Amino acid sequence: MAGGILLRALWKGSISFGLVNIPVRLYAATERKDVKFNYLHRECGTPVRYQKYCPTCQKQISQEEIVYGYQYEPGRYVVINDEDLEAIPTTRSKSVDIIDFVELSQIDPVYYDKTYFLEPADGGGKAYALLRETMKQAGRIGIAKVTIRTREALACVRVYGTNTLVMETMFYPEEIRTEAALAGTNESYQLDQREIDMANLLVSSLSTEFEPQKYHSEYRRQLRELIQAKIEGREITEAPEQQPSRVRDLMEALRESVEAAQAERARETGTSPYPQHAYGSH
Repeated sequence: MAGGILLRALWKGSISFGLVNIPVRLYAATERKDVKFNYLHRECGTPVRYQKYCPTCQKQISQEEIVYGYQYEPGRYVVINDEDLEAIPTTRSKSVDIIDFVELSQIDPVYYDKTYFLEPADGGGKAYALLRETMKQAGRIGIAKVTIRTREALACVRVYGTNTLVMETMFYPEEIRTEAALAGTNESYQLDQREIDMANLLVSSLSTEFEPQKYHSEYRRQLRELIQAKIEGREITEAPEQQPSRVRDLMEALRESVEAAQAERARETGTSPYPQHAYGSH
């Protein structure tokens, strides 16, 4: 992308409106800057592992052994596999299909989910510029359908800054919770005009132009300072050195296999399952 920004395209497809198709690449426009922590065992400082475990088979399982299951009533599931998902036509779509053009002000922000940059791919520059300038002059944005990683989403395409189109994935109306259940918002209050005037004065005194650069996370800044102070003060917890889990798991499997084989042989011959030379003297 321009300006030396190195981003990895998440999706390649096209913007479609009418009979016009614009090849584009999709990039995530936002990223979380939260400070991330690992869970450690308080006693020894070892990072805690999360393992996939089947309580019925009483064993750990791999990702390849896991399938999607939809619970249609308590304890009962139907299995949905990749072939089932691929059979749904929308999961194969590689197009941002613009359905309508509307005014941006008509969309409540509650509908917005995640923002993506749209960059013209090879051969799509002129059509991309045409759509961008047309939306600018019309004062409209495009409402579209798009499928990303098998999930169909509602979206809007709009102009961001001067030259860039962005796509905002959106929630469908049925995904927006109703405020009707909030009993406290429906109560009626008698407001004094003097209170309203004073509140208006306060709003007026705090009103300004939106400058996003002046807003920062004070919590995140202080948290990073705390972490740096602990590093400089050598308040560091070092995880104990561990043997590779594959070796430990293999030895455990071998030991259990030997014991099982010896027990089976003992059952057949009527001898002791644990000869003294196998594990040392007892």
